[in-house]
Amino acid sequence: MSEADRFRVVIFGSARLKPEDTVYEQVRRLARLLGRDGMDVVTGGGPGLMEAANWGHREGRADPNSVDASSKSYGLNIKLPFEEAANPHVDIKHDFDRFSERLDHFMHLANAVVVAPGGVGTLLELAYTWQLMQVEHICNIPIVLLGDMWEDFLRWVKAWPLEKRLINPEDYEMLYLVRNCDEAFEVVRAAQRKFVESNGDFCLNYQQYKL
Repeated sequence: MSEADRFRVVIFGSARLKPEDTVYEQVRRLARLLGRDGMDVVTGGGPGLMEAANWGHREGRADPNSVDASSKSYGLNIKLPFEEAANPHVDIKHDFDRFSERLDHFMHLANAVVVAPGGVGTLLELAYTWQLMQVEHICNIPIVLLGDMWEDFLRWVKAWPLEKRLINPEDYEMLYLVRNCDEAFEVVRAAQRKFVESNGDFCLNYQQYKL
């Protein structure tokens, strides 16, 4: 299968959450489902929810019911003086000195994006993805907001930017709020089915957002 034929899901989320956190387990389970269904997963390659996603993908790919054992787990690691090294569950690792270049590589690879709870870095990644979709620099892909954290964010977006007409209703509708990993998986799987059934006509960021 060529690079352009892969369906890749980018998962953003906090480096700070630990395995005992319920969100960590939700992300791990989501990635396990994606890996079992033969989809690639792309993360920032670090600890926390990034580790959960890379780990879960490896588990899903090894599942006896996996449909494609050749799927891969990517880690786009940022070099920081205070951050831990890449997690051990990454298959393909790339290191970056600058956040801007790293963000562009996320966009280049993404066919769907899941945004789990996180801090400033996660907000940056969400905003970057959302803006590039708004101005049609990348394809119209699902942006899935996973978990209760995003309810207040969407409420704020609706009450301020949307109400004040600083964004359009269709901009707001680009975001999908889901409660758990199973709902997130259903949104992503619907996009992946369109990808499989498109006979090469599916809009791919790998082709549209060239580096």
